[in-house]
Amino acid sequence: MNIIDPDNPIPKYLQISGWIKDLIQSGRYEKGGILPSEVELARICQVNRNTLRQAVSALTAAGILRKEKGLGTFVCAETPLAIKHQLKSIASFSDDLRELGIKENTKIIKQGEEEAKEPVARKLILGPSGRVVAIRRLRTGNETPFIYEESYLPYHTFKEILDMDLTGSMYQIIFERFNVTLARSDQTIQAVNLKGRIASYLNVPENTAAFFMESLTYDENNIPVELLYSYYRGDKYVFEVELGRYHIRDHHLQDD
Repeated sequence: MNIIDPDNPIPKYLQISGWIKDLIQSGRYEKGGILPSEVELARICQVNRNTLRQAVSALTAAGILRKEKGLGTFVCAETPLAIKHQLKSIASFSDDLRELGIKENTKIIKQGEEEAKEPVARKLILGPSGRVVAIRRLRTGNETPFIYEESYLPYHTFKEILDMDLTGSMYQIIFERFNVTLARSDQTIQAVNLKGRIASYLNVPENTAAFFMESLTYDENNIPVELLYSYYRGDKYVFEVELGRYHIRDHHLQDD
């Protein structure tokens, strides 16, 4: 049995953690069950104990496993929880969790007024020395961190937001308190490896796989109202996109 594929560019510890998650998903190990010892798992996976411990640490940080000193490693989640985010309309983290019945919590890491850096000012179409409301938040569900967010809004329009409760949906606040219709959002997603403070906020080891999304949201007058940078834990999020009918492009029909 080969758990590790030496030709796979994915790090060995991530291949092992994926294999362990598959065991749990299949029902081989139920919630509260104890895994084989690290020595035995390292033998099965044909890796050294440091690599095996790295895999177990990643699953422990994800809330899937629990280590008890002197007793062993236990399963503390029935299946690895993944939230499905549909890219069909503007939706918030609160909306995603509400559908799953998960208790949401938001920690405000930092909020305040600051001068907009060049990329932010350009995308929000701010003038020279433009200022923004900057809000940095950690979004959690059932006490597990899912997303780290950095939100930037034009200060002259949204300065009063700094006196409001920002632990819920920012979209709801913008719509209800500022009477701004969120008409559309341009979003780009890329795969990243988490580093430094962001990995620490999300309670995962450095270089853990994640999704980075940049969202630029516009009002009904096509004016940008929020630039949002979001880091989604790769083990906790699935993105779903609905595509329309396939159409043959004209150049496919042209002769060489």
